[in-house]
Amino acid sequence: MASKVDLHTHTLASDGALSPADLVARAAAHGVNILAVTDHDTCSGLPEAAEAAENLSVTLINGIELSTVWKGIGIHIVGLDVDPLHGSMLAATKYQTRSRNQRAIEIAEKLEKRHMPGVHQNAADIAGTAQIGRPHFAKAMVAMGYVSSEQEAFERYLGAGKVGDVKCHWPSLEQVINWIEKSGGVPVLAHPGKYGMTWTKLRTFLDEFISLGGQAMEVSYGAENPDRLFELCKLAQRYKLMASVGSDFHSPRYSWTEVGKYPPVRGTHDPVWARWT
Repeated sequence: MASKVDLHTHTLASDGALSPADLVARAAAHGVNILAVTDHDTCSGLPEAAEAAENLSVTLINGIELSTVWKGIGIHIVGLDVDPLHGSMLAATKYQTRSRNQRAIEIAEKLEKRHMPGVHQNAADIAGTAQIGRPHFAKAMVAMGYVSSEQEAFERYLGAGKVGDVKCHWPSLEQVINWIEKSGGVPVLAHPGKYGMTWTKLRTFLDEFISLGGQAMEVSYGAENPDRLFELCKLAQRYKLMASVGSDFHSPRYSWTEVGKYPPVRGTHDPVWARWT
């Protein structure tokens, strides 16, 4: 049977809508047999996902999506096949939790200056035990009547370049790659077309990414222009980066993404998932 792969998904442990077990079940129902759970800055959902995967004939890849900043741009690096109990990964998640909590305080302070008091506590309640992030703030803002929808919250206050887009506490690119590599994982540039970089700047980033130990790049992912993805595939080949793919699934409510759903990979590529088939 041919493998159906999804190496970028999220659960309730970060900003996804499904429990780890429900995500694995949904992946199996959509024919995915190699699945990476890559929650933002946490590995807490992996044990539950692993138990579910054993019962559904799904090969689970332990993953994480770590936030960093490069030249003032917020970048996400996925770690595939990490050891969540390795000291470096424990250090990474501890650092990122502290960063996220400080970032949440600063987001709340900025929103209060826009006459939206009380959002922090509401967002924290919504997040529960999950890593607090901007989607939780968006939900809180809707619940408190400050905006009419989560989309409006991001478009006006939380999206890239907006008042709630706080990046200053993220670790360096070098640190993030080091954490992933020391824990046995593969550092992967997530959704490279979503950072607003020109092709020239992306190439500059890739030069540094590779020099620091970066090994792969997503060449197909949900909600991206297929023509851009073709160019990314060619870029990965040029830089001798392995290709990765993923839906970036968060919720069944989002019609533009689904577990296992992304455009077909076009062009010659070296698949990172070959090591698990």
